Amino acid sequence: MIIDILTNRTIEAVSVLFNTELKYENITIQRTIANFRESGDFSLVVFPIVKISRKSPEETARLIGEWMIENCPEIESFNVIKGFLNLKVGVSYWNDFLISNFNSESFGMKKSIDTQPVVVEFSSPNTNKPLHLGHIRNNLLGDSVSRILSAGGENVIKVNLVNDRGIHICKSMLAWKLFGNGATPESTGQKGDKLVGDYYVLFDKKYKEELAELKASGMDEDEAARQSSLMSQARELLIKWEQKDPETIELWNMMNGWVYRGFDTTYKSLGIEFDKIYYESNTYLLGKKIVEQGLNQKVLDKKSDNSVWIDLTKDGLDEKLLLRSDGTSVYMTQDLGTAELRYSEYKPKGMVYVVGNEQNYHFDVLKLVLKKLGKAWADAIFHLSYGMVELPEGKMKSREGTVVDADDLIDEMIGTAREMTLELGKIEDFESEEANNLYRKVGLGALKYFILKVDPKKNMVFNPAESIDFNGNTGPFIQYTYARIKSILRKTGETEIKFDHETSLHPKERSLVILNHSFPQIIEQAALEYSPSVIANFVYELAKEYNQFYHELRIMREEDLNKKNLRLALSMITASNLRNGLSLLGIEVPERM
Repeated sequence: MIIDILTNRTIEAVSVLFNTELKYENITIQRTIANFRESGDFSLVVFPIVKISRKSPEETARLIGEWMIENCPEIESFNVIKGFLNLKVGVSYWNDFLISNFNSESFGMKKSIDTQPVVVEFSSPNTNKPLHLGHIRNNLLGDSVSRILSAGGENVIKVNLVNDRGIHICKSMLAWKLFGNGATPESTGQKGDKLVGDYYVLFDKKYKEELAELKASGMDEDEAARQSSLMSQARELLIKWEQKDPETIELWNMMNGWVYRGFDTTYKSLGIEFDKIYYESNTYLLGKKIVEQGLNQKVLDKKSDNSVWIDLTKDGLDEKLLLRSDGTSVYMTQDLGTAELRYSEYKPKGMVYVVGNEQNYHFDVLKLVLKKLGKAWADAIFHLSYGMVELPEGKMKSREGTVVDADDLIDEMIGTAREMTLELGKIEDFESEEANNLYRKVGLGALKYFILKVDPKKNMVFNPAESIDFNGNTGPFIQYTYARIKSILRKTGETEIKFDHETSLHPKERSLVILNHSFPQIIEQAALEYSPSVIANFVYELAKEYNQFYHELRIMREEDLNKKNLRLALSMITASNLRNGLSLLGIEVPERM
């Protein structure tokens, strides 16, 4: 690609002109900023080279520019502006690129190579509540990052770890036992995950009522918590579960089964699939064995109450509990087991955990504990830490039942897409099935794009009304641009598209072809940064650029056949890159709308 060519030529120029060998990573060449694009397509940052040339930035840039004109046939001219060398690429390069790639269905997308895999864990729901808006961000990030890594050539394995055991699960189970009166999804008409989630909320409500009564009798907060009958019963239920009490296991299996069927429905709606699902109820036992090994290695310490800890204070952290005094495990226990199991199964070169930033400390500890236990592969762990997602009215709380249910949000987005599409009045000739499919694509496209366009590291506020606007930086705007291009191409019929590689380029054509040309580098950047927002920003810029091109230049009515075909070729590669870019975000495109 052209940046590689220019970078390698710059290395040659510096070697010849200043007798110094530079490395590829020491050269910075980027797209010329918008205000200076008449002076060049790409800018070489000259300042780092000045120390080598021992000349002014302007003189250094001039010398390199002159060498480029003589030795780099792709360059037709250069300009020196404020210490930057702006290089203009010849029209024949851009047209040759377009001729070679305009009808490619997968430009910039590499085939995954069957080598050491990268394992990406995401979703990781608890079986005490349905998926909500926070889970949606997690799922969309994990799915999109997996797609991007695959497009970059990685062999990706998508896994889900279901947190199906623990005190929080026992709270739902206990509330159902005490207050459920045998309710089932069938008897209530509720999805199973929502039914179980209601009992988790009910437990919290009843627990708070009990605490209030205990405090009213004279107890302080801590004493009331210790004397809580509900919490004691939940802890007893957890111990019974770990002891494999048949009645407890039967109840656990029944309620988890309800939840799994509910999860599957939501995953299908979001277009999410996994290659393997792990369950904490299986991996925590391996984690307990690892803890025992750590005790034998004298890496871990057992306290007088039989709880097991690791002291990380010398490493700048603190003491970390690995097993409770009653022998029950904690999250860290099962994460040790899951990591060990996953490594033994896949021998991956990378293990990516898509987990919110409130768990940053947890993953610092996980990697350090594994290293202290002699697991050299701990360095393969990468925590893709992402910010929280909130609503305009504030933070959500699962225990209080104030979360936005994922299924309800999906239905709302599809319903809003239907209303807005009907208002535009452009689907009169759509059959019912095609129209419903369009509403689904637009609604989910709006949801996914709005969430994924934000840098994963940042907290975000999700505003449904903003997300589904057909103008501005939204999924529907980009989908509409794609559909517009496909409409143009349908009108051309089966016309063979040929044009001369010396055909002149209008500034809007040049800008659009350069942007399309950058797609492979965009994928590489997104994969390197584990950031779908890089792809989202690209497809938005590409859609904007195409709309400006479309409004300024004629396509179907252009009389010059060379120019008409060039513009059709530009339309084809733009449509392909929009479709593939959106697919990396898990977004489908409608062929018409």
